[in-house]
Amino acid sequence: MIRSLAQRLPFFYGWVIVGCTMCSSVVRQTAAVATLSIFVVPMTAEFDWSRTGISGAVSLGGILGALVAPFIGPMFDRHGSRALLVASAVVISGCCVALAGTQGLLWFYVSFSISRMTFSAPIEIGTTAAITKWFVRRRARAMSLLIMSTGAGLTVLPLVVAAAIAMAGWRVGWLTLAVIAIVFGVIPLWLLMVRRPEDIGLVPDGLATGPESPALAGQTAGSSEINFTRSQAIRTPALWLLMVYTFLVFPVQAGVSLHQAPHLIERGIDPTVAATIVSAFSLAGAVSSLLFGYLGDRMPVRAALAASAALMALGAVNMRDVDGPLLGYASAVLFGAGLGGILTMVPVAWANYFGRAHFGAIRGITLPAQVGGQAVGPLVAGVLHDMTGSYASGLTAFAVLSLIAAGVALIARAPRREQGPGAGPGSKSRGPQR
Repeated sequence: MIRSLAQRLPFFYGWVIVGCTMCSSVVRQTAAVATLSIFVVPMTAEFDWSRTGISGAVSLGGILGALVAPFIGPMFDRHGSRALLVASAVVISGCCVALAGTQGLLWFYVSFSISRMTFSAPIEIGTTAAITKWFVRRRARAMSLLIMSTGAGLTVLPLVVAAAIAMAGWRVGWLTLAVIAIVFGVIPLWLLMVRRPEDIGLVPDGLATGPESPALAGQTAGSSEINFTRSQAIRTPALWLLMVYTFLVFPVQAGVSLHQAPHLIERGIDPTVAATIVSAFSLAGAVSSLLFGYLGDRMPVRAALAASAALMALGAVNMRDVDGPLLGYASAVLFGAGLGGILTMVPVAWANYFGRAHFGAIRGITLPAQVGGQAVGPLVAGVLHDMTGSYASGLTAFAVLSLIAAGVALIARAPRREQGPGAGPGSKSRGPQR
């Protein structure tokens, strides 16, 4: 049925796949640290938890995600994203229901860490793997739409949660997220998701081949791109440099995202205004992702990664010195713009450098660097806050890490084609690698 629908549509079915991944991305944001940041003040006030205590759940979830990623990645290559992403949405919804019934720190740790683990590995790999398998030439553009939905989710969800908390308390806020996870994460993906274009007689970027010529589809798709196996990718300097980059920059992303709202409130900003600043940060990320998606098909990936990290450094420095809503919005826009670039271009870098065929397996072994960084960042910021009484030291450290990451990105050149499986015609073409 889907094959017939794809042939009749006036546009490439890959854009339907992008829409499905966007729905899954919205669900993913129910476990995002920016969403959790809205719960920090009311939950710590009720249970008398420290900021380090609540940050630890984020870190534990990231560690669990890093542990399961190497095993989950190859599953997406073999079976596709449909069932795994649907299952992930169900797990996150169940965790949100459990969080609504939180009675203590241990309960919170178990519930949120499982949700965060699902955020960190299955949904991250599943959504980016789906787009990677459906697009080559327009990969950055398609990925930017996925990341735009991340920004859109992070723009809307904090406001929805803040409204629910204001009207009925933080427990209702968690239940609201549980409903959102089911509505967006199960129905559209179960009905419309397809593993790869070749399964319905298409090839990446929308070239119809017809159901009778799957061999031609594979030849057309493979002739213009490179495909490293996991073992081949491990032997390239590019893989290790990209891993260093992600380990440096993602502590900044997660640390600022979680502690942004509490920091703004401590700096004298009204909680409602702080929630709108968090939303402005997310909106800036969404707009930035579209810009980087356009530029990402036209400039070296490493240059885009470096520019994104530099913007995050500038945003962190300005956020450290916030003394009112105006500077709060400015710092949020700068930081969000950099984050939109990073979230768009990091998966594009992995795909452009190493190809579609083994993307899940490669991301499975490299994702621990990213989720490990995301696990460390909130904890570092929480510990420094509890030691010094403010977030100034943490934001300064995050700015330095971002600048170092920008330097690493500039030297992370794409691996040569002959480093991969040098087979057949077109082996000298570098395709979209940059």
